[in-house]
Amino acid sequence: MAELPARRIAADPETVERGLVQLVLTVVELLRQLMERQALRRVDQGDLSEDQVEQIGATLMALEQRMTELQEHFGLTPADLNIDLGPLGPLLPPPPDVSC
Repeated sequence: MAELPARRIAADPETVERGLVQLVLTVVELLRQLMERQALRRVDQGDLSEDQVEQIGATLMALEQRMTELQEHFGLTPADLNIDLGPLGPLLPPPPDVSC
């Protein structure tokens, strides 16, 4: 029985780091969008005080700003974070329409 050649993973540190950052930021962006949608639902239902609405808005804006900074730092675009799931479509939903 012939022995199979050992498979090696091409692990360029820069590529691995970028891929890991891309994956982590994708998960964080997914969670950020889900939190934003939940917050909008709660605001629409009217079960939050004015202070809670202000606090949620400030928190979500700060998180979005930090995500933008991290994407710029690692040379990623929002499209880089949207993993294509084949027949299921893109992982990240489009941002909610908040126009009044």
